[in-house]
Amino acid sequence: MILITLINVLIITTAVIVHYECLMRLNLLMPRLNLWHRFTVVFGVLGALVAHAIEVWIFALGYYAMNASGSLGQLTGNYDGSLMDSVYFSFTTFTTIGFGDITPTGPLKFLTGLEALTGLVLITWTASFLFLEMQRYWGVQGKRGKPRSAHDRHTH
Repeated sequence: MILITLINVLIITTAVIVHYECLMRLNLLMPRLNLWHRFTVVFGVLGALVAHAIEVWIFALGYYAMNASGSLGQLTGNYDGSLMDSVYFSFTTFTTIGFGDITPTGPLKFLTGLEALTGLVLITWTASFLFLEMQRYWGVQGKRGKPRSAHDRHTH
């Protein structure tokens, strides 16, 4: 059980670090983009989706390796043992869709539950980030379609 816990902590920590780094870079890059504010927000959404896809792949690699080990649990059902089936299972778990055509057994169940919880937290984090960005770019607009500064927003 210690090995399973360590693997799960490593996978989750890696996904959270990826998410943090992606959102931090988007936060720094988006204000520097010389784009119409709507395209800036679209850029942010696409960047966040890339972050989520990377995180899904991190979990998928964990499923693939744990399944291949034979002793750390198995993915059963409509699962052919391929990396792409692991990615599909990870996407359905991360987004909490859970179609049920692939089922974890053994210790993989623990990672599956943790991925669903992690996905919920990271997707919510993204929603909060994008909400703040939309407030910045869709809020009160200055004369030339550029966001007003924080000082301007508080004085008007």
